[in-house]
Amino acid sequence: MTDRYAVFGHPIAHSLSPDIHAAFGRQEGIAVDYRAIDATPDGFLAALEAFAAEGGRGANVTLPHKEAAYALCTTRTARATRAGSVNTLLRKGDRWHGDTTDGAGLVRDLTDRHGQDLRGRRVLLLGAGGSARSVAPSLLDAGIRELVVVNRTPERADELIDAMGEPGRALSRYWDDLHDLGDFELIVNATSAGRDPSASFKLPLSLVNSMTTAVDLNYGDAAIAFLAWARAAECRNTVDGLGMLVEQAAESFQQWHEVRPDTDAVYAGLRGNRRLTGEE
Repeated sequence: MTDRYAVFGHPIAHSLSPDIHAAFGRQEGIAVDYRAIDATPDGFLAALEAFAAEGGRGANVTLPHKEAAYALCTTRTARATRAGSVNTLLRKGDRWHGDTTDGAGLVRDLTDRHGQDLRGRRVLLLGAGGSARSVAPSLLDAGIRELVVVNRTPERADELIDAMGEPGRALSRYWDDLHDLGDFELIVNATSAGRDPSASFKLPLSLVNSMTTAVDLNYGDAAIAFLAWARAAECRNTVDGLGMLVEQAAESFQQWHEVRPDTDAVYAGLRGNRRLTGEE
């Protein structure tokens, strides 16, 4: 059987991942069979096993399956274990090995592509779901000074912070405390609120200082609401999640094919393509 690769999510028709991996394959001269598979939360495990039975060797996982993917893995990388979230699966025998590449992709996009120096920065992370968990460890490892996680369900934020194991640098706060948190050099939106077409972000302007970069892990339509707030708040820089998407895909591609593709040309091609909708 031909080795197959896929991205699982719900919904998933919007995904740019098949385009990205096809471009990587052309660049490296590798024939890549990579497709998008829509699986409901209840049907995710069965869909993944059917995929493996048909020659599935690796998969990406997006909303809402990242934590479910973590639970089904027999082995995981250290960064996936710390995050409690998996977005990259590699088939080993009859079992799955899990990794999370989102955080590495975010840091690489911010530092290499956007010239950001994350060292010593105070960071606000909005959200505590699978996407937030996948980037938090990498932000800490990049040398930020402090990570403050705010989530509408406080218990989720507390769980994320406990998993980081750095009480001196990582802490959780209530959403209602946003007015009292001071300002941040980096604000990261890891919520899915922007997926609602009527969504708007009403965050305190006191969160912003003259150096603030606002990042949405979403891209396309799902990033519009948060980035509109960021521009109105006069954040110094605004960044959507397209670069992170490309960089995390390169990390996955390297694990599956043992070669790291060049991301700049693929990113530039997608940035010039207006079919940028959804969140991944």
